[in-house]
Amino acid sequence: MLKTVSMIAMAGLMTLAVSGASQAQERTMRKLTSGPPAALQGSMTQAQARKACRLEMRGARESKKSLRIKMKQCVDQKMQGNG
Repeated sequence: MLKTVSMIAMAGLMTLAVSGASQAQERTMRKLTSGPPAALQGSMTQAQARKACRLEMRGARESKKSLRIKMKQCVDQKMQGNG
């Protein structure tokens, strides 16, 4: 009798633990997917975007720092499909 009651209690606790974890995962997914949708039309992979930006900036006469900043912005835009 005692074993049966303890088994039922353990099963109940395990059910609560599993449902709590799934609710936390659901909340996390809701937070991740709640933002605006990404523009996928014309977006590139990071390697493709880096190559395209390198071709655009070839021959530029600027400091390394400013080129690095512009390169990062260019890659970000092309990966989002805005370039």
